Amino acid sequence: MTTGDDRAEGATPARPVVADVPGSRSWRRAFGDLRQGWQQRPLWGYLGWQDIKQRYRRSVLGPLWVSISMAVIATAMGILYGALFQMDLPTFLPYVATGLLIWNFVNGCILEGSEVFIANEGLIKFLPAPLSLHVYRLLWRQTLFFAHNLVVWVVLMVIFPHPLGASLLLTIPAFALLLVNGAWIAVLTGIVATRFRDIPPIIASLTQLLFFMTPIVWQYDTLLRNPAVAERARLAEVNPVLHFVEIMRQPLLGQPIVWRHWYVVGVITVVGCATALVFLRNYRSRVAYWV
Repeated sequence: MTTGDDRAEGATPARPVVADVPGSRSWRRAFGDLRQGWQQRPLWGYLGWQDIKQRYRRSVLGPLWVSISMAVIATAMGILYGALFQMDLPTFLPYVATGLLIWNFVNGCILEGSEVFIANEGLIKFLPAPLSLHVYRLLWRQTLFFAHNLVVWVVLMVIFPHPLGASLLLTIPAFALLLVNGAWIAVLTGIVATRFRDIPPIIASLTQLLFFMTPIVWQYDTLLRNPAVAERARLAEVNPVLHFVEIMRQPLLGQPIVWRHWYVVGVITVVGCATALVFLRNYRSRVAYWV
């Protein structure tokens, strides 16, 4: 018989097999969170649709109130500011309505994005799901609102026809860019706001300021054609929302495409996504404790 003492000298004991599990702060888990959230499309799709149904529960018109309120506001602001600025109503009213259509989507992503994890505190604590699921749910809900409001644009194009052409197809990549930027804004501000609860009120105040700084009820091109204020008017391009509005509004109204806005949006998208991924990698595991 042989015993353990008969082993050859120098033989090393077998090491236990340890699974290659990535740490909480790893790119694998960050990208895995985004992938798993996307794979749960039936869940966040259903939740997003239920959000709208609950908001208009027991209402006769239901989600049509979204389009009605949008049409009333756009008409009132278009007539008022059109009279103040002495603008042609058939041109200015679709301009204001289209700007509001895009602004409502951007504003919804910013405001609700800052509270995306706070508002889903119960699900985060008791439902083992990726954080990105709540971001996808938010984007889906805002997309449904956008689709309802798009009815107003269709009606205005029938009443006040515009020379729409092949450039209308640019609305597809433009809206895709809005979705991507809405996603990184929700991830970034959602994580920061979960840790620091003063962030949502600050963001709400800033978005009100951004509304008046963005050419929605005033025309940016008109100021550029005025030699007296043209140089100062270019300062409006410091506002990033202006570029997001223009890449969508120009093809929707059949206006000439200014590619400068697309370049700026592209740079913002790359930088924003990279920053949000870093935050998702480093802090996704802490969100459940912060909420």
